[in-house]
Amino acid sequence: MDLKEKTLAHFEGKVVRKDLTYKVKGNAVVPTYVLEYLLGQYCAIDDEDIIEKGIEKVKEIITNNYVHRSESEIVKAKIRDSGQFKIIDKINVSLNDRDNIYEAEFSNLGLHHVPIADSMVKDNQKLLSGGGVWCILEIGYSHAADTRVRWIIMDINPIQVSNIQLEEYLENRKHFTTDEWLDLLMHSIGLNPEYFNRRGKFIQISRLIPHVENNFNFIELGPKGTGKSHVFSELSPHGVLVSGGDVSKARLFVNNSGEKIGLVGYWDVVAMDEFEQEKGAKRTDGDLVKILQNYMANQSFNRGKETYQATASMVFVGNTKHTVPYMLKNTHLFESIPDGYIKGAFLDRMHLYIPGWEVRILKNEVFSTEYGFIVDYLAEILRELRKADYSGILDKYVELHGSLSTRDKTAIRKSFSGLAKLLYPHREMNQEEVVELLNFAIEGRKRVKDQLYIIDETFRNEPVEFTYILKSNKQSYAPEALEKLNLATAKADRLSEEEELEESLTHESAINLTPHQTIIQDNQTGVSYRKLFADYLKGASKISIQDPYIRLPYQFKNLLEFCIMLANNKDPEDEISLEVVSWNSVEYQPSSVSSFEELQESVKDLGIQFTFMMQDTHDRFIWADNGWKITLGRGLDIFEKTEGRFNVADLDQNLRRCKACEVTYLRV
Repeated sequence: MDLKEKTLAHFEGKVVRKDLTYKVKGNAVVPTYVLEYLLGQYCAIDDEDIIEKGIEKVKEIITNNYVHRSESEIVKAKIRDSGQFKIIDKINVSLNDRDNIYEAEFSNLGLHHVPIADSMVKDNQKLLSGGGVWCILEIGYSHAADTRVRWIIMDINPIQVSNIQLEEYLENRKHFTTDEWLDLLMHSIGLNPEYFNRRGKFIQISRLIPHVENNFNFIELGPKGTGKSHVFSELSPHGVLVSGGDVSKARLFVNNSGEKIGLVGYWDVVAMDEFEQEKGAKRTDGDLVKILQNYMANQSFNRGKETYQATASMVFVGNTKHTVPYMLKNTHLFESIPDGYIKGAFLDRMHLYIPGWEVRILKNEVFSTEYGFIVDYLAEILRELRKADYSGILDKYVELHGSLSTRDKTAIRKSFSGLAKLLYPHREMNQEEVVELLNFAIEGRKRVKDQLYIIDETFRNEPVEFTYILKSNKQSYAPEALEKLNLATAKADRLSEEEELEESLTHESAINLTPHQTIIQDNQTGVSYRKLFADYLKGASKISIQDPYIRLPYQFKNLLEFCIMLANNKDPEDEISLEVVSWNSVEYQPSSVSSFEELQESVKDLGIQFTFMMQDTHDRFIWADNGWKITLGRGLDIFEKTEGRFNVADLDQNLRRCKACEVTYLRV
């Protein structure tokens, strides 16, 4: 079965086709989880007739019952004329202590001070949170002459899925491979996994960790338009997104005058959007930073005489102002956040810093049209999993370095636990899978600590090693933040012409070539064919490439660039015999042969005698008659395909993002 068939077989009724949301949304400014709640009731099945009827039904509900602000007076008239009417709106409830009643405020309908029964508030206490809750309500109207308030809340149903069976979810996870499950999660958050490499998928789903892990402190800074806040505003009724410039001690924690608990007491996730320093912005409240700092460390806060406990995860998302190389050279990776928060003690509370600059601007084609979980169903599952701790899985496989601080270890373990709950909720993981999550978790925490060394000199007095020992082989491993790897590579490239000339003159004596393995990460830059292969192919007169996947235009372009590298790597008067062994489906072989013949003619003047052979093989390697064989995990196809007509990466391999792969150098 393919992924769609598996998904429907094991989660029928709990998944929905993601493009349907956009079909029914229209101009309604309503969260995705509200629409998918309705779609889940009418369209959660793979039957086109039922889906079409369901779409019409949901459109009808949105048209007739969803309250548009511009049509609020029309809706009020409907309620008055009919006596009662069902609506969909976001409401917020507060206590009127003078009259000793609870009163509701309607976001779109524009009603205020509408009495609501104590029992309704008791059953749905999140109505008191101040963030507003989307509900389906039955609103009545009283024509009595002596009534003080004519609007009556007759029934209220917060929009959320009920009857979640976690055990069923865990059991059904066993029917999917890790890749399939990762893709299903990508579809569930509305993205087409085909447009993302594995690291890109990890970055996207890591935004769900605050929803599945209690008291998780998460930050993502990056360019505009990359969907940083989408998960926190659209995908769960248990999270609230607020503007970073609008938060206050009272709103976030406790209002001392009324002892009313703030957002962290009601929501699983409190996300601060647009968390960056703006010109002319009001000064950051120092007391707020201190309270927030204490809460992020201890899961508690003091206001007045009381100490309060809460489990809300804190999320900070904002835009960067400069490129990553600029920040690494001149400032630090937190430079764009408000100055009042750029304090070592506060930033040290961050468990995971996601590199938002690696996320591409989201275009229409990257949105999913396949089946994914109804986001409200997924939100309830993730909320249930908040009760569990998966960090203990680590202890079976690895030992973290002793120099790591308690906060470092806590951050790494919480990030690992959150990722494990998302990808392996059934707790079935092998060593390779554990290490993959651990490396991502360590990188996200190390990114924070590396910047703390720059921002606060006290951290430099106690440097730590972000390494771990794998218990199975007693080997030590040291994950590194990708941007630091890229910067180191870029610095190595900036040799002066004199240095490069001197290096070329002493090449034979300066370079000691040894068998080894090079591991390339997803999205890594600063990699080129020259760096990978030139030294090992120097002096070879016969070279053979076996790569069965040279088929698409950009892959033939890669091969052409390899030929140019060979030409630049030899003396102008020398010639190289290059044989390429590749393959394609029988019906497409004529096209491949035509491309090879065109390339054969093109490289002739470079002193490369090019031949090719179509043979159904699987291994990928480069063999040279100078005694080296280089095995290639992905063949020559190590670069992500560049996009757009004018992309600088088209002209410089060092600027291209890579696909994860391994290159092994062997003496033969």
